[in-house]
Amino acid sequence: MKFQVDQDAFADAVAWAARTLPTRPSIPVLGGILLTADDDGLVISSFDYEVSASATTAATIARGGRGLVSGRLLAEITRSLPSQPVDVELDGTRVVLRCGSTRFTLPTLPIEEYPTLPALPPRAGTVAADSFATAANQVAIAAGRDDTLPILTGVRIELDGEIVTLAATDRYRLAVRELRWQPARPDITAAALVPARTLGEVARSLTGGAQVEIFLSFDQPGGETLIGFAGRGTSGERQTTTRLIDGEYVKYRSLFPSETAARAHVATTPFIEAVKRVSLVAPRNVPVRLTFHRDQLLLEAGSGEEAQASEWLDATFDGEEELTIAFNPSYLLDGLGAVDSEIVHLDFTSPNKPAILRGGKDADQPMDDYRYLLMPVRLGG
Repeated sequence: MKFQVDQDAFADAVAWAARTLPTRPSIPVLGGILLTADDDGLVISSFDYEVSASATTAATIARGGRGLVSGRLLAEITRSLPSQPVDVELDGTRVVLRCGSTRFTLPTLPIEEYPTLPALPPRAGTVAADSFATAANQVAIAAGRDDTLPILTGVRIELDGEIVTLAATDRYRLAVRELRWQPARPDITAAALVPARTLGEVARSLTGGAQVEIFLSFDQPGGETLIGFAGRGTSGERQTTTRLIDGEYVKYRSLFPSETAARAHVATTPFIEAVKRVSLVAPRNVPVRLTFHRDQLLLEAGSGEEAQASEWLDATFDGEEELTIAFNPSYLLDGLGAVDSEIVHLDFTSPNKPAILRGGKDADQPMDDYRYLLMPVRLGG
């Protein structure tokens, strides 16, 4: 194996493959990155039996072949190299990298012990790359982080004809986003529970092209087991697969209230800035209180002998009487940050029941393609 490759493209491709590497691999070869040089170019890949990733980048191939080296070390090296062409050669049991006057020699791992990367499952359809990245980021923020409850650490992807629905919840908030896509067949109906962290990283990394392809083994006996994504990164084609999380997901649609007693409209950016300021005096788990008046919103935090803060904002409130409700400030900021519009709309039923945050152009045009349901914090007294 011998090839020459652009340093930026090489570092980008290695970083893509290295993002899935386990911190403590069960066997040493799973911490490796596989370099494959052939007539089609250079393929850089990784696989830990759960997630696979591969990146194809242009390279001048002098001699084909394969080499397996420590992935994290290779990522650090390629990131630090000067911006010059990189020459890579397999020399016996070592891989030699040369870039300008810099030279690295890396021992290889036993390639015969390395697992075969899984093939992509059947193609399900394509979705606009930018829309997919936005939707994944909007929803993944609500996924749980407790590995003892694996079902809540995933994002549920539902395919129904021309509509893709993404949903995630950690029991304290719920995020749902719908978007249109181009299915491989018009009658497609399937669902998959994808690890939220993997989905977020993939969606952010595949915005170099116009579309992302989604692959899903929905026709296999025993249910969905594998999902794949393919698209273009900043410097070449990328693809990844991940095993799905097994288990029955929350019936999240039933969590949305069937009616609304009051609605508020607030400018998004000033709202975010005010929550950040007021929550400076709110230690961990201390809520921020919101009191909605006819044309103003009062934000408060702290009480008694503790530090206190308050701020007034312009707002429109449609309700029979003023309403006071409290939220975890971090969860509230996550939802506000995910609203992709100048105005955020908040729907309420009562101070002790979930509120719904949505985006929209103005007070008369709330949009339902993204909804963020947030549980309130009960106030004493």
